[in-house]
Amino acid sequence: MALQDEAGPDPDLESRVSDNDHQALKLWLRLLACTTRVEDQIRARLRGEFGTTLPRFDLLAQLERHPQGLTMRELSRRLMVTGGNVTGITDQLEAEGLVLRETHPSDRRSFTVRLTPAGRRQFKRWAATHEQWVVDLLGGWNAEEKQQVYGLLSGLKTHLLALESQQKSSEKDASS
Repeated sequence: MALQDEAGPDPDLESRVSDNDHQALKLWLRLLACTTRVEDQIRARLRGEFGTTLPRFDLLAQLERHPQGLTMRELSRRLMVTGGNVTGITDQLEAEGLVLRETHPSDRRSFTVRLTPAGRRQFKRWAATHEQWVVDLLGGWNAEEKQQVYGLLSGLKTHLLALESQQKSSEKDASS
């Protein structure tokens, strides 16, 4: 655990990190620590200001980007959660009149979920406030620093996707 003084926790200390650890490990833990702190702030603010949760917000965000709606399976894949989680959240949002669930036109066993007009209005209010929170939370960097980090993370993401592709290819070859 991070050492604390009268000013609070030392922002340079992540748990499990020592001077002898590899720089990549230190960076990964720093990224994780920052992501967790931002996400904790967003979760608390969503709960406090809107009485909602991050998973509910995320589901509405996916539907806002896809006005034609998404299947339950597609929502599950995009949100990286189980179908049961999506079903529970969808049930709540449907009961509140924020989403509509309809039988998929080409697959009677599947459902498509889309925002209702009330859901679209609600999400737009939430999203505008959410965006301002993110701006505030990342306000420790100036515009140039944000652009630099964005570019560096883009390169990391490209590298990770290439590794993932190589792994899938190797797994496919091994199963053949």
